[in-house]
Parts: sequence; C-alpha cells; structure tokens
Amino acid sequence: MPETPAELRAGFRAGAGGPTSGLAPGFRQANLLIVPADWAYDVLLFVHRNPDPCPVLDVTDTGSRRTPLGVGSDLRTDLPLYRVWRDGLLVEEPTDVTHVWREDSVAFLTGCSFTFDSALTRAGLPWRYPGRNVAMYRTNRECRAASRVHSRLVVSMRPVPAALVETASRITALIPASHGAPVQIGDPGKLGIRDLERPDFGDPPQMLTGDVPIFWACGVTLQAAVVASRIPFAITHAPGHMFITDVPEPQIAP
Repeated sequence: MPETPAELRAGFRAGAGGPTSGLAPGFRQANLLIVPADWAYDVLLFVHRNPDPCPVLDVTDTGSRRTPLGVGSDLRTDLPLYRVWRDGLLVEEPTDVTHVWREDSVAFLTGCSFTFDSALTRAGLPWRYPGRNVAMYRTNRECRAASRVHSRLVVSMRPVPAALVETASRITALIPASHGAPVQIGDPGKLGIRDLERPDFGDPPQMLTGDVPIFWACGVTLQAAVVASRIPFAITHAPGHMFITDVPEPQIAP
C-alpha cells in the first residue's frame, strides 16, 4: 500500500533516499529553493514573472522551516537529497541541511511535473521511469529577468506515443500549478537540445519507436538561476528529489 506523504517525509528524515517520482500518487510534489532574506524579493519577482517553470505553491516567513503544505514537516530534513550552493557553485549534496540553515532563510516551494504523472498514467500514457529520474535539459530560451536574478529555461521531457500527444497536452494544460501545457512538442533542436540521450539532469529517457518527445517547463530552472545569478548562498532540492506535500493533486478526467 502506498505510503502517505507524512510517512514518506518521516522516512527521508530518518535517512531514506532516492528520487520521489511515483511516490505518494494523488499528492502534489514541490521544488524547493531557500535563499537569504536579502535575495527573497528578487526571487519572488523572478517566479512571478516566470510562472511556467516556477508556479508558486508557498513562500515561508523569514526564518521559518515550516510550510502548511506539509503538516508537521521540516524543510531542513524532510527531502531525500539537497544541494547547497555558495556564490553559484554547488558545494555539497547532503540529506539534511540543519547544519547550514540560516535564521534569515526564506523558502520558496513551486509546483513540480511529478504531480501530473499519475493523471497521465490514468489516461493511458506509459510511465517510462519507475525508480528512475525524469530527463531534464538546459535550453536556449531566456527567462524574464528580475533585478539580480536571471536564467535560461530548464525543461523536463517525457516520451509520448504519437497517438497520445494531444491527450498529454490537454491534461497538463489543466494543471498550471504543475507547469501546465508543454513548451515544445517534438524537435528538441528548437530548444537548443542536441542529444536527448545526454540530459543535463536526471536519467537518459527510454524512447521507443513512434514516441514523440514532449517538453515541459521545469522547476530546476530555479537552480539554473542560482548558478547564473551567483546567489551567495542557497539551498535547493537535488533534481528529482522533491518535497512531498499533503495537498491533493487535481483530479483530471482522462
């Protein structure tokens, strides 16, 4: 029987690991970015201006490690894997960030495409990455900059049989809080992606004959912004290792 979000978070707190794709079906998953308070307004403006890759679910008060998206949760311990950044450089990938937590921290939680995977599966789309991580790519598309924060768009890709492309596009368009409709269908070259077998994040996709690559805006865009903007200090989730919320995902008819 699938574990509840609270049970999964408790497991991560105790040291369980691995990508969160397929876990807690029926509940939203979220990207995480934590920055010092003096960068929070710039990040808030960036996510407001770029709602496709950064659909906001919650922004915490300064210093708070809690979010109402997960009752009793602790954002310092309740994800399976984190990334710690200094001056835009990745310096650590811990399973707990209590040791680097700052009292001036502000956390941003944004929607994740893992949320719509169960809706796509119910509609008959094959799920090609059980136990793996979805493929993610940097693109040539610039996001709208906000003061000191800027980035190119990052996308996730799912292979979809040609006959189900319209279904996938229709269903995801109904879930804007999880990135919404695709940003590109087919032809990865239009996004500046040269080789689908070499994603920038995640695992190589399992493409079959007749599949069409479909690309959705991805919350890892915020990690690209940390790098491009050289934010002095930041904490994020490791790609594919999300915060699992208590919030039910929307029920979309196949």
